[in-house]
Formats: sequence, structure tokens, C-alpha cells
Amino acid sequence: MQLWSGIEKHARSSAGGLVAAQHGGAAEAGARVLASGGNAMDAAVVTALTLSVVEPWLSGIGGGGFLLHASGETGAVDTLDFNVRAPGGISAADYPLRGGKGGDWFDWPAVEGDRNLSGPMSVCVPGAIAGLAEALERFGTLSWEAALAPAIAEAERGLEVDWFTRLCIAIDAGNLTADPASAAIFLPGGQPPDPGRTPRLPMPAKAATLRRLAKQGARDFYEGETAAILARELAEAGSKLSAADLAAYRPEWHAPRTARYRDHEIHVIDGLSGGPSLLEALAALDITRDTPEAEAALAYAKAIRAATHRRLTTMGHASAGGDCTSHVSVVDRAGNMVSLTNTLLSRFGAKVTLPSAGFLLNNGMMWFDPRPGVPNRIAPGARPLANMSPLIASREGRPALALGAAGGRQIFPALVQILSYMIDHGMDAEAALRAPRLDASTPTIKVNRRAAADVAAKVAEAFPVELVTDTLHPVNFAIPSAVARAGGRNTGMAHPTSPWAAVAAETEGGPDE
Repeated sequence: MQLWSGIEKHARSSAGGLVAAQHGGAAEAGARVLASGGNAMDAAVVTALTLSVVEPWLSGIGGGGFLLHASGETGAVDTLDFNVRAPGGISAADYPLRGGKGGDWFDWPAVEGDRNLSGPMSVCVPGAIAGLAEALERFGTLSWEAALAPAIAEAERGLEVDWFTRLCIAIDAGNLTADPASAAIFLPGGQPPDPGRTPRLPMPAKAATLRRLAKQGARDFYEGETAAILARELAEAGSKLSAADLAAYRPEWHAPRTARYRDHEIHVIDGLSGGPSLLEALAALDITRDTPEAEAALAYAKAIRAATHRRLTTMGHASAGGDCTSHVSVVDRAGNMVSLTNTLLSRFGAKVTLPSAGFLLNNGMMWFDPRPGVPNRIAPGARPLANMSPLIASREGRPALALGAAGGRQIFPALVQILSYMIDHGMDAEAALRAPRLDASTPTIKVNRRAAADVAAKVAEAFPVELVTDTLHPVNFAIPSAVARAGGRNTGMAHPTSPWAAVAAETEGGPDE
């Protein structure tokens, strides 16, 4: 079944701060922080924590991610890696190959029982709580307790059920039935919730966990009562993730990887993210404002395919050198920017909810190539090669654009095109996010049916092509959000056809208040 959305969204412009996210309620929580005097990092952390409750199948405190922060005053850019880590007690022998194709998003051999894709053996050490708390401490002004308050309030109310909630749960209902705790939360009566009969899904265990973290502090997740609950119930479920793995986890600050593209500096997460591949693809582009659409599409396809092939064959923790993610872009009135991506990896992550903790856990082991001897191979304590690719673009030494997306392997291909639309073709954020894209993350290039008539034919000169519609399900293209700043004024744009995506402003008024 393909479900198309005729939803329309437009950019918001303001002298004040803006939050662009995949859920309007979460974006509004962040915007309220800006309105009360908080800065971009305060708003980003509050939004991300709230997203973990209102859209729990995409991201959450059981996952991990990356973020970039840019100072509006100095232009300095810092990055934080709070992505998941493999448990220290696992080995490649725990994931024996059974032949055939597996790997979900990746063209890798299948593992016995798909234990790297779902279930307790697919869970990696979560980094979200440590990362968000660390970011708040370094660049925010809110207390950790205050940052958690909106998420706690949402958890106490329960997950709101509408038609889109029902769809998102129904897509994975068959997989959720394998885990009693997940089924108990998301499948009342054994079925996806009916909005008319079940307006909200209670989340008492998650609310209790968030309240404990607010009271005891973020390290409780790794070394306190919450950690003890996680370690015990993970062991009971059959996971090798231990109390020692939790206690050892720390997020890491790094300098960004930066490359010049035309008159902008593009800052990304270095290392095991989608950022280096994004910069490689940008470097290969030879496009100007006058390049015909079809010629530009072929150039995008060639650059992205080459970067993707090199990424999947040479990058990883041992190398020499989607729709299941949430992205938040924030700018405040002082020009500070945050680009933050957090994920459970697959939709509903490992499909595992620990009964006493009440939140979904990631399936980060899926990011590792199960074959021996490859750069991104399974190894104890290893960091996976992740798809997330939040970025900040600077111009004349100051942050000009915070951009990112959800969508697994589709993320960096989408961002390459959006950057080119804005920088090479002079589009604003709204036009760039509305423009048809192609996805070149697989050997067969997907071309949006809305693209110009000659685009598919031109791309087909070099690659096999499939014409697809930009549907809600399946997700054929990434789901981006962006905020931009020019001349002291901010603009934000969320994914134009996603039902819940929105830009929230710190001040009330029209689009140009």
C-alpha cells in the first residue's frame, strides 16, 4: 500500500528564534523555551526529549545521535557524538551468517534469526541521555530537571492517538507482537489503537523513568537506579549489554569536519557519520545556477552513488582512514544554531521495551556489517557507521543554515541536493525542501514522479531508474527540516508533506511578525 499525503506546509520567518522538527508539539515545547529566554541548545534538548515521548518509534532515550552547535557571536562550531556503542561482551560469533540477503537497509548477508536487526541482541548502549545532558551543560542555560519537564508532562498524559499514530504503529504491528512489553503499550487489545476508542496510550513506566532521571540526574541512566533496571532486564531478555557497558559510556566533543562549498563553509560530524560522504559528494559536483534540471540530477546521482559505494566498502571503525530517525533544527534570536539528529535506527528500534523502564531500545547492531574482515565489522565496544548527517553551513564566518533529515541511508543524498538547490540555484528553504529529489543510496536510482519529464531519462543514461511517488509510506525520500538566517532574520521550514512536521516560533503572530 502506498499512502500519499496532500498536506501543505510553508516556511516561517521571524526576528525571533525558530524550531523545526518532525512533530509540531515537540517544536512548540522548544519554542516556549526560547520565548522564556532560553537559547538554541536549550530548545534543541527540550525538543529532542519531547520527541522521545510524542513520536517514540523514531527516536528516544533508548537511542543515540549527533549534534552540531554554532555560536552566533563567534561562528565557532562544535560537534557532539552521542551515538550508540556495541556492548563489550558481544562477538561476531554471536551473529552467525545464515546465507541470503539481510541487513534491512544494507545489502549484507542475513544473520541467524535476524538477531542483529531486532530483539535483545540487536541493542547497543544508548547515548541519548548522556549526550543531551552534556550538550545542555556546555551550551544551555536550563537545568536538566527543567529540560525534562515537558517530556514528563507528555508521558504523564500518554501518547496522543490520531490517524497517523495508528498508521505508524500498524506498519510494525506484526513485529511488535514479539515483545510483550511493546505490545502492551502500542497494541491495546492486540491491535493498533483506534483513535475513536483509545485517544491516548498510557505510558506510566516511561513517565516514572523520566521523573527519576529529572530527580537523580542524567548519570542515573548509566550508573544509578535506572542503570540497574536496564542491566537486569536486558540480561533477563537475553542481551549481553551489561552494567559495565552503561557505566563506561561517555559522549565525545570533537571539532567538525569542514569543507568549503561555493561561498559557504559546510560543517559536519567527522568520522562514522554520513557527514564525510556528504562532503565527498559535494566536492564532486560541477553545477551552476544555469545547469539544466536533468543535467543536475545526473550529476547528483553520479556523485552520491560514488560516495555511497566508497562509504559502504571502506568506512568503519576498523577502516584505514528510514524513516526511523528524528531531526531538530534550531536558531535563536542571537543567531546561535543547533542541528541535532537522534535515532532508534529502525522504526521502533529493536522492538524491545523493558517493562520497568517503559521506553523502546535501539537496534544499533544493524549498522554493523556482519561479514568478517570488513572495516565496519561487528566487534566488542565498537562504534557503528551511522547514517545520520546533521550539518551547519556558515557564510562569512557566521552560521547561516542548520539542516538535517530522517531517513536512514537516504539522509546524506537528500542533504546534498538541498544544499545545492539553496547554494547553487539560489532557492530559499521552502523552495529547496519542496523541490523534487532523487535518491541515489541504492544501485537503482529512485526519481520523484514530480521531477521534470526529462530527469528520469537523463539519469537512466548511467543508472537503472525507478519512478516513485513521495509517499508517507513507504518513505522513498528523506524527511528534512531546516532553519536559516540572513540579515538578522530567521526562516524555518519543515518537511512539507509530513503530517506532524512543523516550525514553531518563540513569538506569536503571522509568518512575518
